[in-house]
Amino acid sequence: MRCNVLEYLEEAAGKHPKRIAAADETQAYTYAEVLRNSRALGSMLARSGRRRSPVIVFIDRAAELIPAFFGVVYSGNFYVPVDRKLPLQRMKQIFDTMEPFAAIGRAEDAGILEQINRQIRFVELAEAFTASEEPELLEEIQRRHLDTDPLYTIFTSGSTGVPKGVLVSHRSVIDLAEQFETVFRFEDGEVFANQAPFDFDVSVKDIYVSLKTAGTVQVVPSAMFRMPKKLVPYLNERKATVLIWAVSALELLYQFRALEKETPRFLRKIFFSGEVLPMRVLHYWQEKLPDVCYVNLYGPTEITCNCTYYLVDRPFDDTEVLPIGKPFPNTEVLLLDEQGKPAAKGEAGEICVRGTCLSLGYYRNPEMTEKAFRQNPCNPAWPEKLYATGDFGKYNERGELVFLSRADSQIKHMGHRIELGELEAVLNAFPYLEKCCCLYDRRKGKICLFYQAKTECGGEIQKDLQQYLPKYMCPNKLYYLQQMPLNKNGKIDRAFLKHTYLGGEEHEREL
Repeated sequence: MRCNVLEYLEEAAGKHPKRIAAADETQAYTYAEVLRNSRALGSMLARSGRRRSPVIVFIDRAAELIPAFFGVVYSGNFYVPVDRKLPLQRMKQIFDTMEPFAAIGRAEDAGILEQINRQIRFVELAEAFTASEEPELLEEIQRRHLDTDPLYTIFTSGSTGVPKGVLVSHRSVIDLAEQFETVFRFEDGEVFANQAPFDFDVSVKDIYVSLKTAGTVQVVPSAMFRMPKKLVPYLNERKATVLIWAVSALELLYQFRALEKETPRFLRKIFFSGEVLPMRVLHYWQEKLPDVCYVNLYGPTEITCNCTYYLVDRPFDDTEVLPIGKPFPNTEVLLLDEQGKPAAKGEAGEICVRGTCLSLGYYRNPEMTEKAFRQNPCNPAWPEKLYATGDFGKYNERGELVFLSRADSQIKHMGHRIELGELEAVLNAFPYLEKCCCLYDRRKGKICLFYQAKTECGGEIQKDLQQYLPKYMCPNKLYYLQQMPLNKNGKIDRAFLKHTYLGGEEHEREL
């Protein structure tokens, strides 16, 4: 039985010491180097005597951060990835919540601690990787380790509320890696093209599924996503076989038609998550790469990345929505109604999850933890937690789970109960719309559509919508945006749109 993710690292380094474990545009680390650097950093931190405590790791798009994370784990503590470019106020909030005993980064990152007035130990990566190793100390730490000990904390983006630090254990990540390998049958030595920032939970799959399969994490430079036509040649140069990407990244290559001149020659699997993938985007990828396996993943950070998956195995119309499929092994999904009872067959319910995948909760936030991680109402016999996602779903006629909307996207409008996700699914099929989202102005009782397109086209949208939806489901207000605001994880920033526009800002057009 595995108790620590470092067992994966030690096995891979033992079998493939010279294989590249992590690389970026300028650096590459073999498994032997990752192991050595991790143990050196771990020894340096371990001498403090602190255990099961948070350590901040300042991040960007660098491969050296992967041995930095593992080094924190070797010390018996858990890591908290923090973007070094975060606004200082946000940085202070994270430090206030975590109260770390140390921070790790490059020499220039020491200035961040001065700016936010934090007097804690700073460890420079270059120095730490050359520190002397203490094998007996590391062995004692690992001997006392439990699989329920924390591995990392990732802060939510805050797109639907106040950001919270989600604390995840080794056991949950081990379960994730094991289930991914079981279900998707990765080959030895896969190459994962990492798109997600290391403070976004999608990157957890890159790191640990790669580690489990002795693969390689190729960190794709962020500049590539500003110049998408250079991205495909880069994927080919690095021989990427697996993409675990946010929907927004796949959309970007579609919008720039980046697969026209050259396609990724080595790709075997493409996973996507975070938002609903418009069918026109999926069809574009399928047309260019028909032999690739496409997988729709669903799940919030609180259940360790994903709880359900759907292997795309049949054709879909442009106005259809991909199912989110079925639960991973060792995971159960319950659909509960407003009374906390199982939803009737074919009816919508809140998606709730139980199993090893559940995180430990929100760090130093018992009130929010208790609110989201509830006693399973279907089990009054013993304590059993489930996570209430705040998302609504239902099973279709094929028995597949379908995501409907966030809880705050299910509205009562003109006497009708409406899922705004259903409206967005139709809008996403319109080829002239690049991005869109629907919000409800409860104060005025109006459905608001925000859309990005080359030109303003409100009349065309309304005309086309009436071919698919009843009038009461069509938006009452349209906001044309030349650029849709995105949060740092590439999702549409709905909180920003609500705050900025629903009070009656410019670009609003009454209908």
